[in-house]
Amino acid sequence: MLVSRVALAVFLALGQPVLAQTPVPDPVTEVSVDQLAEVMRLGDLFQVLRDEGISHGAELQADMFPSGGGADWTAEVSGIYDADRLQSAFIDALRARMSDRPDDMEAVIAFFGSDLGRKIVDLEIAARRAFIDTATEEAARVAAEDAAAARDPKVALIRRMIEAGDLLEMNVAGALSGSLAFMTGMSESGAYGSIPQDQLLSDVWGQEDQVRADTSTWLHAYLGLAYHPLTEAELQSYVEFWESPAGQALNAALFGAFDTVFREVSLDLGRAAGRAMQGRDI
Repeated sequence: MLVSRVALAVFLALGQPVLAQTPVPDPVTEVSVDQLAEVMRLGDLFQVLRDEGISHGAELQADMFPSGGGADWTAEVSGIYDADRLQSAFIDALRARMSDRPDDMEAVIAFFGSDLGRKIVDLEIAARRAFIDTATEEAARVAAEDAAAARDPKVALIRRMIEAGDLLEMNVAGALSGSLAFMTGMSESGAYGSIPQDQLLSDVWGQEDQVRADTSTWLHAYLGLAYHPLTEAELQSYVEFWESPAGQALNAALFGAFDTVFREVSLDLGRAAGRAMQGRDI
């Protein structure tokens, strides 16, 4: 999934201590979210996302400022994609979205804690890591096209999953949001001078059709690679989970949390790239 930022403000009023202003976490929610993070292997996932980010940073340097950046740019990218910090922010955002849905949380933990759930999570993370290699991704794209041409029953199930989670539109929205944040960061750095926000929006929306086409291809390739080892019955069960109320609640929470964390990542990356392009200290 393509994958968003948590800002916390503490206000002091009438001389009251900070602790009086800080809500006490619900211990049940804390445990539930910790269990959810464990069964979904969020620690391993965010290590993969960090590796993706480091690779993306190297591509940005090669495309935008091949003779600049250097060790400073590498260090900046590494800090922006700090896995522990991003995971912590993501879990906070996920907790805010799932804390009032204890029954759904219980159903989600039960599914991903099952043998099938653990198998699926392992496959999804392995496929995501494999996609860092461009040759593997290209091979998966070809395999997805071949499977569709051969009318593989799993292709219909994958399409059903994409529809159940609105994965295409949610990923397109996330990609455009990230692109706008990156361009905003670039503009704030002064790399291209002061660009009006409406022009940034126009430039981003001009990418929509291409982003949608690329995202559709990526989704079918990634999901096809991840779920290839599953039986048709296992994939059917997974699709039915995403179509359930618990699956729908989790899907919305995941996309919201990713958007919260990674929009800020894109903004920081744009600022750093803008400074590097101008040869300024990162």
